[in-house]
Amino acid sequence: MNYVQTLDFLKQNSLPSLVQEELERMLRGGAFSAGAPLRESALANQLGVSRGPIREAFRSLEEKGLVRVEKNRGVFVRTITPQEADDIFEVRSALEELIVSRIVGAPDCLTESGLPQLLDRAQRLAADADFAGCHALNVEFHRRLAELSGNASLLQTYQRLVDELSLFRQQAHASTPDASSLRQSVADHQELYAALVAGNKRLALRVLRQHVEASRKRLHKLLSQTTRIKP
Repeated sequence: MNYVQTLDFLKQNSLPSLVQEELERMLRGGAFSAGAPLRESALANQLGVSRGPIREAFRSLEEKGLVRVEKNRGVFVRTITPQEADDIFEVRSALEELIVSRIVGAPDCLTESGLPQLLDRAQRLAADADFAGCHALNVEFHRRLAELSGNASLLQTYQRLVDELSLFRQQAHASTPDASSLRQSVADHQELYAALVAGNKRLALRVLRQHVEASRKRLHKLLSQTTRIKP
């Protein structure tokens, strides 16, 4: 990237935003465990920035439900209880059924969605047991469906729920001894996409409900394991 390109890039992307994106990538990639403290000074040194952008990024990450800020104690990676997870999944499921219903009513929106290519990449990553890469594409698949629903408020609300669960869902996949959960997740997405293209609402909803329930069970398993190993 030359000097002019760098200036253009920085004009379009503020430093706090770039820091936030990097911290978010690190969180989703498993760089920090649930409940771990996040130190401003250490992260500033690691990323080569001052503490100001780190502090601003923390505020954005708190709004996304990825970290919690405790007065006089610091910033910590978000943790959730099984009951909180169930509550989030309940709302997420309702929103995704609304998303599916809207897309089935206007399946032409899928034509230029790029979802078949995304699913092909996800399938290759699942075959290679690339948990982080495949998880990122799985999240992107659902985000794009929400975007295609054409309802900005729905997309915003849905994205918040996905952000809250994303870190834990990746860990839930990674806690499986093999990549079978990744392959099944991609297969579910492929079946869901085919049902949407065909305008088959009943099949799409059935696949979606089974997919969400399997995801919920994986997360419950992870949370129960985490609870058992705590002192």
